[in-house]
Amino acid sequence: MSVLFLKPGREKSLLRRHPWIFSGAVARVEGAPAPGATVDVCSAEGKFLARAAYSPHSQIQGRVWTFEPEQTVDADFLRRRVRASLRARHLLGLEDTTNAVRLVHAESDGLPGLIVDKYADVLVVQFLAWGVEYWRQTLIEILCEETGLQAIYERSDAEARALEGLSMRTGWIRGSFLETRRLIQENGLHFQVDLASGHKTGFYLDQRANRLRVRALAAGREVLDCFCYTGGFSINALAGGAKSVLSVDSSAEALSLCRLHVAENNLPIGRHATIEGDVFSLLRKFRDEGRSFDLIVLDPPKFAPTAAQAGKAARGYKDINRLAFKLLRPDGFLVTFSCSGGVDAALFQKIVASAALDAGVDAQIVETLTQAADHPISLHFPEGAYLKGLVCLKRA
Repeated sequence: MSVLFLKPGREKSLLRRHPWIFSGAVARVEGAPAPGATVDVCSAEGKFLARAAYSPHSQIQGRVWTFEPEQTVDADFLRRRVRASLRARHLLGLEDTTNAVRLVHAESDGLPGLIVDKYADVLVVQFLAWGVEYWRQTLIEILCEETGLQAIYERSDAEARALEGLSMRTGWIRGSFLETRRLIQENGLHFQVDLASGHKTGFYLDQRANRLRVRALAAGREVLDCFCYTGGFSINALAGGAKSVLSVDSSAEALSLCRLHVAENNLPIGRHATIEGDVFSLLRKFRDEGRSFDLIVLDPPKFAPTAAQAGKAARGYKDINRLAFKLLRPDGFLVTFSCSGGVDAALFQKIVASAALDAGVDAQIVETLTQAADHPISLHFPEGAYLKGLVCLKRA
């Protein structure tokens, strides 16, 4: 087996069981490993540290499979990891409330670079790193056998593949259904999910618990749902008894599906309206018109994938939160999120606090929110905690 040797003193993160090995920590590679092949990782002194997938073109040159020297990375190893992930989801009891679940969450489930989401009778998979790309066919067989599902759609079209030097790939792997739209149910509501062109793998499964929280807050309130996509928060707000809901997004197609969801869930169409446009511009327009709301949801797309982009992202987050605070009535709730990996929870809270200060409002955090339980966070991999949310109350 090929060996990846670290520079002196660069083994500290691996001793803490962090699964990434950055190229700057690598002294040399002995042997000629193919991209995705398994290599032993050793300290400068030759001590075994881990067994990892080799990625020669990425800043993350190794992604750890195991820290145990006696473990061989083979089909049986991968099957055990998949089974453990499935068992963990079963223990969460999600089957009682939804048929759309994340079954494998990459590094946090010990399968770096692999995402597997279940939408009703279809698995949607993403192979986002060389290691899982190397084992792609084996993993497909294992997933079919362990889940009992035979329909698999691939959405290996995320930016992470480009960073690995991998080309994009989408389409049916198994099943070849003509229709890529699937109907899912979540906490008593139904949503149409487009597996082929929907955001992420089709739907924001990570916001499941937070959608339910907004449903509980919405009763009798006038709600503004920004970056609403296909209406996950909007539909829950209506289901929670909102007085009115205004859904805003830049995609006409997403808004069309949002309106369809209102109708299909037998919710009051007369209480719902949509506006297509740029959220930043519309928030300014609403401010200039003197409009106000009792509950505002801000769930923007990823502004900062990496820490290097955090400064620019901070300005964007501050802008929309400042405008939202101005539009919020006293005793109103702002439910605001960041899914940017380059913005951690502490920085996000500082940004929102600065936005409130600039807006001239007195607000308090009454709840912190995070990703759904089927998107676990390994204690050794804090980068897995990508979704940050705050529920802020604007004091009268």
